[in-house]
Amino acid sequence: MAATVFLLVVGARFLVPLLIPRFPLPAIVAALVLDGIDQTVFQRFGFDPPGYQGYDKAMDVYYLAIAYLSTLRNWTSRPAVRVARFLYFYRLIGVVAFELTDWRPLLMIFPNTFEYFFIAYEVYRLFWNPARVAPRSWIVTAAVIWIFVKLPQEWWIHIAQLDFTETVAEVPWFGPACLAGLALLGLGWWFVVRPRQPAHDWEWHVAADPLPAEAVTVAGRNRWVATHGRLWSVGTLEKVTLIGLLWVIYSQVLPATGATPVRLFLGTAVFVLINAVAGLTVARSARGVEPTLLAFGLRVLLNVTLVAVAGLDGTAVFFFVLLLSLLTLLDDRYRPIHDMRFAAPAAP
Repeated sequence: MAATVFLLVVGARFLVPLLIPRFPLPAIVAALVLDGIDQTVFQRFGFDPPGYQGYDKAMDVYYLAIAYLSTLRNWTSRPAVRVARFLYFYRLIGVVAFELTDWRPLLMIFPNTFEYFFIAYEVYRLFWNPARVAPRSWIVTAAVIWIFVKLPQEWWIHIAQLDFTETVAEVPWFGPACLAGLALLGLGWWFVVRPRQPAHDWEWHVAADPLPAEAVTVAGRNRWVATHGRLWSVGTLEKVTLIGLLWVIYSQVLPATGATPVRLFLGTAVFVLINAVAGLTVARSARGVEPTLLAFGLRVLLNVTLVAVAGLDGTAVFFFVLLLSLLTLLDDRYRPIHDMRFAAPAAP
């Protein structure tokens, strides 16, 4: 039973994030809830997976990577995307540093502000158009979350290493104080924030907004990439950094990777660049595959061939192929949408 529960929980933590690009707010909240209750579920069934803290952190950066890539697909505010990019990569660097040093204060110095910023954007998008928000407002939003939400939370979890449910049980005044704080926040929103909010731009909806007409199909995106895509570009550098750092994190929790972080990063960069060449070649040949699942299968086949040629094997390689295939495919599909949405208009 314990093994079944473990597989169900871990499977949900890998599958639920795949819904984030289409249903951003409910999917990331579900991923956040799963992250918060997984160990409680294990304890309820008398199961304590060895080394799960490391796996937990690896699964965190996995679903946040999909959330970040979905900003390229969905977000209509370029300043918000830029703030999200900084927050995500800042946290990613901090997690890498923590995994290599095991120094817990790093998780407070590099707080996970990106996640709550993503949620704040998607909550706003329920009723209003984020493209009309001034860049300064997105920066202020990130700063407020960073200082007043994430720093206390990261201190609580990683420095004080306190558990919320245990504290409620052991400190009589703590639970009522939390409820009073939530009540004050609700009253402040109702009497101060709500009257100053603009009229709704649309009826609330949780599904992602429609894509630009020219970016709806893979064929349309491939036409853009064929004209504007470059192998040596900021987008490729970002993709190499994203997947390279993620694999360094995963290498700390998976067995028998057997290489230094620098070698892992550089080796991953080679695989990412080969995938980028393959993506550009497909786009320029106008032979893209529309169904995502089929495209993922073909990408896995490519990467299985690459690791076989490189003579790699083992459990870690299996995870590497899946991670590499999924994230390079999502990046190849979502980055052109972002670039097309914010392309400068042609000169008359």
